[in-house]
Amino acid sequence: MSMCGGPTGPSDTTVTNASGRKVFCVKFQKELPGLDTPPWPGEVGQRIFEKVSAQAWKLWEERQKMILNEYRLMPWQKEGQELILKHMEDFFFGESAALPPGYVPPQSK
Repeated sequence: MSMCGGPTGPSDTTVTNASGRKVFCVKFQKELPGLDTPPWPGEVGQRIFEKVSAQAWKLWEERQKMILNEYRLMPWQKEGQELILKHMEDFFFGESAALPPGYVPPQSK
C-alpha cells in the first residue's frame, strides 16, 4: 500500500470553521461545524447558514461544479444562477436531501 498522501475528498474528514459555530446539519443529520457566513444572498442563504454544515457545503461545491459543466452554465448569468439555486435547494432541502445512515462517500482516485 502506498504511503503517498493523495488529496482527500471533502467528506473524508470533518470540515471546520473559524467561528466555532455548530449546526444540526440537514445533510448529515448530526451536529457539525457550520459555515462562518451565509454562502448565498437572501432567504436561501440564511436557511443554508442555519441548517447546513461546512462539510455538507463542500459536498455541494463539488456537485455544483458538475452541474455547471453538465449544463454548460455561466454562473454570472441569471439563467445559470436560477438553475444552480433550484439544484442547491433540492440538494439540501429536497425529499432525498439527507444522506442514508452509514453513508460512506466514494473515495476520489
